[in-house]
Amino acid sequence: MLPVIVVHGGAGHIPKERAQLSCAGVREAARGGYGILRAGGSAMDAVVEAVTMLENNPAYNAGRGSVLNVKGEVEMDAIVMDGRTLDSGAVSAVRRVANPVQLARLVMEKTKHLCLTAEGASQFARAMGIPEVPEESLITDYARMRWKKNLAPDANPVECQMGKMGTVGAVAVDTEGNIACATSTGGMINKMEGRVGDTPCIGCGGYADNKVGAVSPTGHGEAIMKVTLSRLILFHMEQGQLIVRHACSLWRHCRGRACSDSLCVTQPNHFLSKQVPNHHRCISG
Repeated sequence: MLPVIVVHGGAGHIPKERAQLSCAGVREAARGGYGILRAGGSAMDAVVEAVTMLENNPAYNAGRGSVLNVKGEVEMDAIVMDGRTLDSGAVSAVRRVANPVQLARLVMEKTKHLCLTAEGASQFARAMGIPEVPEESLITDYARMRWKKNLAPDANPVECQMGKMGTVGAVAVDTEGNIACATSTGGMINKMEGRVGDTPCIGCGGYADNKVGAVSPTGHGEAIMKVTLSRLILFHMEQGQLIVRHACSLWRHCRGRACSDSLCVTQPNHFLSKQVPNHHRCISG
């Protein structure tokens, strides 16, 4: 089967001066993931590699470059899911880990649980030999500037979310026809400490099933959670709906209730990426 990977760098308003940087990072991550697929690697290997590259790129709201919570600290969420087995792993509100997506994969492969959170996730990371990194290494000048700006009493609640890079993610099909997804985020700018959005919640921040397809969403987490958007998209695909036609109508239906952009790829190499303004994604395959 022809391998395919689709990578996104998040929804939201991206300033013009950062748009080229965002596009370049997504293309690089897509190439990295596709290189694994071409070499015969698994869909899971490919999506984790692609998202790891985005986490390492300070242009995105994931890993290094994550937005800050109201206290000026980094708390990150991530999820992976294997469409062949329906196994999944996630971490939420994790701190001082460079690549939460890799930790999420270890949760899937090394524990009986689906999600570990906060200090429990950090303890597990240490047990797995994942080095703890200084929090300052995850904070960019841009993230700190946005945090300080939005602490102002007269900060506009809508504008405060503009200018940030969004959640990152990837979905892939490998040569064996197996599907996987991965999503990673730093969350919302100036969120409350301990806030967890859609990303680590199975069926919300991602879903993969070899019999149907895979989804990695980006957008407002609370809205996505209300409709379990990832699984909802696959449910309609499972009913045999025409992919492009129904995904577009579903996006319009949810736009007022779950404002987001979701991308999905199906096993027969039919793929869709529904775009909102200033959302950057790249398809390889």
